[in-house]
Amino acid sequence: MTHLWLRAESRPNEDRTGITPDGVAALIAKGFIVTVEDSPRRVFATDAYARAGAAIAPQGSWPTAPDDAIVFGLKELPEDGMPLRHRHIMFGHAFKGQPAGQVLLRRFLAGGGTLYDLEYLTDDAGHRLAAFGYWAGYAGAAVSLRAWAAQQGGGICASIHAYADKDLLLDELRAQLDATGRPRPQALVIGAKGRVGTGAADLLVALGVPVTRWDMAETAHGGPFPEVLVHDLFINAILAQPGAPVFVPARAVAPGRRLTVIGDVACDPTSDFSPIKVYDRTTSWDQPVLRVAEQPPLDVMAIDNLPSMLPRESSEDYAAQLMPVLMQLDRIDEGPWGRAGALFRDHRDRLT
Repeated sequence: MTHLWLRAESRPNEDRTGITPDGVAALIAKGFIVTVEDSPRRVFATDAYARAGAAIAPQGSWPTAPDDAIVFGLKELPEDGMPLRHRHIMFGHAFKGQPAGQVLLRRFLAGGGTLYDLEYLTDDAGHRLAAFGYWAGYAGAAVSLRAWAAQQGGGICASIHAYADKDLLLDELRAQLDATGRPRPQALVIGAKGRVGTGAADLLVALGVPVTRWDMAETAHGGPFPEVLVHDLFINAILAQPGAPVFVPARAVAPGRRLTVIGDVACDPTSDFSPIKVYDRTTSWDQPVLRVAEQPPLDVMAIDNLPSMLPRESSEDYAAQLMPVLMQLDRIDEGPWGRAGALFRDHRDRLT
């Protein structure tokens, strides 16, 4: 019998989840066993999962879960070096040469467990089956606009927080933009036809920001892309991957540009394939931007859990996409799960 164990997220400012109480009830109706760790932060109350039929376990107790349990979470595990013996479903960020990802793979190698990376759950044609992209783009554009507004007053973007719903976010941000007394900035979104780019463009349009939308046709020539530097704000909505063009080279920090804010929603600065070469580390909720140049300023926003700014909308959306895939967990060696497992083993076996 398939046993899914939903762990509590250990990362600060992470209130999202990949399955709703209704989703738990559907899995149980199919014959799954579901255990849910208590979490005071998860956007859905623990009691709702209990009413759906889940067994409730203490927060952080997944290391003691039965050997056959499949441990399900979104963001990274505690970096305590513990060997990982279970099968884990999560965003591992381990298959593009990231240093922290190599450490994670070695933990699986030591414990004999398996990583099923949520980013690599795909259909037969290689298309992702579930993604937080839309809300990542939406929130990423919001933080980038906050950074621009702060610059107009000679400051730098202050800490961010979660919102009960997107209307509260829009109202707050509209007031901040209006308070600058300046026209809305000109924005460029690259990857505008994808989930991330669509979310970013929707937020920008809702706030009256003029948007230039680029996708594969506009970037096919491979660069350089001087057009990026003549916009006030640039949102990168494409994933770092082999062959990705460089949109912002290291020399872009020099004066003579209009660009003052980069929102790198794809956010993979430690990958060799990153298309943004002016920064080398992610930013955080406490310090949302990294200032990489002055006169004029250039701030980079690179927060890697942006959808948690809108935890209810993003969780409900993602869980609905993922639910049909979770229903296939009783055939974990087949289909999307089988492909994800094979990808993990390939990268694990390359470790030296």
